[in-house]
Amino acid sequence: MNENTRENAPAAPPAGPPVSPTAGTPTTNGKRRKLLLIIVTIFAVVAIGWLLLWVLVFSRRETTDDAYVAGDQVGVSAQTAGTVVALLADDTQRVEGGQVLVQLDPTDNEVMLAHAAATLSLSVRQTQQQDEMAGEADAQTASRRLELKQAEDELARRQPLLEQRAIAKEELERASTAVEVAHANLAAATRQAGAAHALVEGSSLATNPAVQEARAQFIQAWIAARRTRVRAPTAGYVARRNVQVGQRVPAGQTLLTIVPLDKLWVDANFKEGQLRSLRIDQPVRIQSDLYGGKFEFHGRVGGMSAGTGAAFSLLPAQNATGNWIKVVQRVPVRILLDAKELIDHPLRIGLSTLVNVDTRDQGGAVLAAVAGAAATASTSIYDDDFRAAGQAADALIRGEPLIQP
Repeated sequence: MNENTRENAPAAPPAGPPVSPTAGTPTTNGKRRKLLLIIVTIFAVVAIGWLLLWVLVFSRRETTDDAYVAGDQVGVSAQTAGTVVALLADDTQRVEGGQVLVQLDPTDNEVMLAHAAATLSLSVRQTQQQDEMAGEADAQTASRRLELKQAEDELARRQPLLEQRAIAKEELERASTAVEVAHANLAAATRQAGAAHALVEGSSLATNPAVQEARAQFIQAWIAARRTRVRAPTAGYVARRNVQVGQRVPAGQTLLTIVPLDKLWVDANFKEGQLRSLRIDQPVRIQSDLYGGKFEFHGRVGGMSAGTGAAFSLLPAQNATGNWIKVVQRVPVRILLDAKELIDHPLRIGLSTLVNVDTRDQGGAVLAAVAGAAATASTSIYDDDFRAAGQAADALIRGEPLIQP
């Protein structure tokens, strides 16, 4: 290398301490291991927590959001035909049991009631007349008996006189004929008395068959007149009014519907695979979309349907075809709600709910084993109709004024 080359070459850097090729590697790897260990630990804890949560909580609950509020829809029908003259309740209004909801024109029924009352009063008077006629027949029988005795006495006095030739034979024959006539008259009077007594014998005025028949017709007319006022069979809220003023309605036509909102339940449609852990009387928590998470209803499993919803549909599925796709079926399960909670937080029929059943208690029955003895629903508003009609009929029999229905 010549001198010029050495002068133009760059100067060499100053020598420093030697650098190790593996410097800093243990520290970096240790941090990575710790980070990976933390991440694995977190995932393991989450997995164990989720497993415990599933085993201890989720596996012991059955949940569905295919659940809806249901309740009775009490149809109020006309019990007699008539023309609507007044509507005393409308949709959304609350009514009490026995309250008059619809007034029908009472004219025809009042005319029938007046006719039945007159028939009953006439029947009572005819029965009294028959009783008097029976007494008159008894008196006639006694009179005929006296006439027979008198004729027999006359015959007995004349028989010795004929032996003494004090009277003619024809006179004795006339006396004998008079006795026979008296016998015939007595027999006729006795039969007439028996016929008169047959109509009134063994019964009082109130229990006479003719009076009882007229009384039954009167009661029927009285109840028909009372039924021109259509009353609510139970307390609740009016829904679906189907009648207008001036409309002619036949007997049996539904005029409106009453929904008792204090007696609701939830029909939860569980998948068939969820039924294996459901039992009657298991506790249930219900959330309604109406209140969201602000309030939670409490209830219990009341029973399970005897078939799937598809089996009871109007057109059940027919799967015996060449092309078939399995569809998971659902079975309605009735959830009974707490009545006090319904009063404080009223629901409506058809609302959506989320149902959560606690299945830890497996001691209950799958299906009801005992037939229910108590009535599921009843009304007492018609109990007094027959009794009140009977009291009005008895008052007429006693001669008192007519008691209006």
